[in-house]
Amino acid sequence: MFKTGTTNESNRVAWLESTLKKIPEGSRLLDAGAGECPFRKFCTHLDYVSQDFAQYTGTGSVGLQTGTWDNSRIDIVSDITSIPVKEASFDVVLCTEVFEHIPDPVSAIRELHRILRPGGLMILTAPFASLTHFAPYHFSTGFNRFYYEHHLINTGFDIQELTMNGNYFEYIAQEIRRIKHVAKTYTTKRVNILEKIFMHAVLFTLQRLSASDRGSNELLAYGIHVIARKK
Repeated sequence: MFKTGTTNESNRVAWLESTLKKIPEGSRLLDAGAGECPFRKFCTHLDYVSQDFAQYTGTGSVGLQTGTWDNSRIDIVSDITSIPVKEASFDVVLCTEVFEHIPDPVSAIRELHRILRPGGLMILTAPFASLTHFAPYHFSTGFNRFYYEHHLINTGFDIQELTMNGNYFEYIAQEIRRIKHVAKTYTTKRVNILEKIFMHAVLFTLQRLSASDRGSNELLAYGIHVIARKK
């Protein structure tokens, strides 16, 4: 079977696991916008603290929803732009797949900079592009590298790593895989057998092209993984 278009989350989780395991033991880490705290398991060697506004419940009127959501493991319930801790309280801030759910991400960057110690790290992931999800708490469809290169540097960070997750062909394949669900949800039609065969042919083509990709992620990708250090 074709794997193209299926690796968005697995790529991100693998990168986060590798990155978090490299953090020195005992470092104090804030998981900002932690949600259900899926990455706590990679932080057993750290002093882990979770923060979230804890208002999403898993249901909403439009877009993609999770159905259920558990906020019970959040240590600090607050707005991400106003976290009730002192300056320089943390060695590391983790903020993954959160920026698209913040009305003003630049204010969040400033706040995360404030609570980091000098030399501290911010580990950040967000979509390059995304469908409406977790509505009504979805305010942006995504962010490209120039967003980070502008706002992180202007806020007082040095970018240590900026890794693209996926490429144009992988992203298009991901959306082709959604067609059956979207058609079922938003139309009166169903994808027929000939259309399924056609989609499989397109996925084969996209996988072949992705295997020889030479930088199409400058146009489109699943998302971007960033490590930035506070000056």
